[in-house]
Amino acid sequence: MGRLVPLVLLAVLGAVLLAKAALADVTPFVGRYAGSVETINSDGSVEARDMSVSIDQGRYGFLITWSTVSLREDGTRKEKTYEVRFVESDRSGIYAAAMERNVFGHAVQMDPMKGQPYVWGRITGKTLTVFSMFIAPNGDYEMQQYDRTLADGGLDLRYVVHRNGAPTRTVSTFLTRVD
Repeated sequence: MGRLVPLVLLAVLGAVLLAKAALADVTPFVGRYAGSVETINSDGSVEARDMSVSIDQGRYGFLITWSTVSLREDGTRKEKTYEVRFVESDRSGIYAAAMERNVFGHAVQMDPMKGQPYVWGRITGKTLTVFSMFIAPNGDYEMQQYDRTLADGGLDLRYVVHRNGAPTRTVSTFLTRVD
């Protein structure tokens, strides 16, 4: 029994260090970033958008909040903001979105069969990617991919939308680190 206690303590310490190492992957991305981009609409018109993203590290994962702001023709602002909390999964470098709470209060994924997005993230080298999958009422699907790659002074952002496997929109810009 005397030999078992140090082994158990060593195992617990190892698990804690592994958990911290998994979270450490997001550390270089933590911060606030801002920029702008011109997008081309389906009618060929060009629309300027201000963009920002905030990446914060938490106890069990990280939180990404991103916004886009554009001006309507009447001069009013149109702002969209999204926030997704990511928690560790059983797979190294892959994070599950914790966007809802189940009856036990645990954070869980949303259900794409109910028209909700299925979201996950991964960190590969210097790129933090967020994927969102939507299933339309007729069974079509849309995949959105946000690649945020570390670069000198900020992030290179690349956003791609695929509908039923075909790319329909791509947006690329640089977001400057503001903190």
